[in-house]
Amino acid sequence: MLLYNTLTRRKEIFQPLSPPKVGLYACGVTVYDDCHLGHARSTVAFEVIVRYLLHRGFGVTWVRNFTDIDDKIIRRAQETGLSWQEVAERYIASFQEDMAALGVPPAQIEPRATQHLPEIIDLIRRLEDKGFAYAGEGDVYFRVRRFSGYGKLSGQSLEDMRAGARVEVDPHKEDPLDFVLWKASKPGEPAWHSPWGPGRPGWHIECSAMSMYYLGESLDLHGGGQDLIFPHHENEIAQSEAATGKPFARYWLHHGLLTLDQEKMSKSLKNFFTVKEVLARFPAEVVRFFLINSHYRSPLDFSDAALAEAETALLRLYTSVARLEDILRHYQKATGPAPPDFTTSLLSGDELARLRSLRNRFEAAMDDDLNTAQALGYLFEAVRLTNRLLEHPASEPPYLALLKEVHHDLSSLGRVLNLLQADPQEMVTSLRQKAADLKISPQEIEKLIAARTQARKNKDFAQADNIRKQLAELDILLEDTPQGTVWRVKS
Repeated sequence: MLLYNTLTRRKEIFQPLSPPKVGLYACGVTVYDDCHLGHARSTVAFEVIVRYLLHRGFGVTWVRNFTDIDDKIIRRAQETGLSWQEVAERYIASFQEDMAALGVPPAQIEPRATQHLPEIIDLIRRLEDKGFAYAGEGDVYFRVRRFSGYGKLSGQSLEDMRAGARVEVDPHKEDPLDFVLWKASKPGEPAWHSPWGPGRPGWHIECSAMSMYYLGESLDLHGGGQDLIFPHHENEIAQSEAATGKPFARYWLHHGLLTLDQEKMSKSLKNFFTVKEVLARFPAEVVRFFLINSHYRSPLDFSDAALAEAETALLRLYTSVARLEDILRHYQKATGPAPPDFTTSLLSGDELARLRSLRNRFEAAMDDDLNTAQALGYLFEAVRLTNRLLEHPASEPPYLALLKEVHHDLSSLGRVLNLLQADPQEMVTSLRQKAADLKISPQEIEKLIAARTQARKNKDFAQADNIRKQLAELDILLEDTPQGTVWRVKS
């Protein structure tokens, strides 16, 4: 099993410290607002990693934290008139509600920063004793230049960081690159007692303290979004390894960011859709399919059209599984002579071999740095070949046995991705009903798009514009992309 390690910038064979046990720490959310779909991508990505490790026979301890004290939480409390505790509780509950709606189970351990103040303070004191940390007017900072490996995760040099630094002037810092471990509290802010006076932990130190508390001083897997590589994860490595003298994490996994019009989806840019907003328009399994239908390290651009395509693709999978179950139920009840075996005439030897090797090829794709896109491609290929078998009545084994094997594989491999676990007939009915709510069928939309594409090739732009207007009157909007024209339903 190969994983791309951000630390070494290459794929490496996965070898946990104490097999078959695996410890995974994934950075969680700061709870000051409802989570957006970018947060869902992170959670689903790590859930799939956990599911596949379990499928491969590992025992996984998955830790995902909540940052429940932070400048943003304090600001939200001031804006709303709530206490910081009320803000944190509200949005922890909102996150858990969203993940449950997406079908994502909780991590085994979900610690909060404020529950681990003793461990955080102890870690800072260890750094201070070793000369890596220093106090200044109630704040405590980490001496970046004292740690010789700083920059090894992000690949940045100290000189480049210093030249590009946009750090607010702080007279208490020895060096602009130093980062805060403990913040002195301001009037009216929440505070905890510490050897340096009342204050609260910095963002970076909490993850080091919590991950090592639950998983030991050296972790198997640590990760999050690519936006966390620097400075968050770089700082975690520095403070953790400075304190323990041991490698902090063996493998660093970072997923690509969810974008909107090629720009990172984030609250600061105000270009985000919350999970609640998206689930109000698309079924949870469709959203999950959209999130994993690209490699986890690739950027993923959000659009209604992309979700509509995911909906159509999922319907294809469920339709085939429903047909397959109907055939298997029929022959469980059937009596009398079996129909002839059509296998050899319906599929070539190579196609039959590919169908029978679905599990091996799926696992090979997932073993290659968790390539969910390729793994899904193999599921669709299996469905396409199975549909050809279903054009004729099923026969006795090996044909009927093959259908049973394919059905079992689709179900069990789908479970790894948390797909295809609903009742197939109910899902087909639901997805078809959603399609029926359109004023025009998806097939007719695609035919008109094809006609418009041909008209544009023929330079008949008047006809192309007429087709666009015709669809717009039916609440279907077209978007021309480098990959072709996609459509979405007008909001």
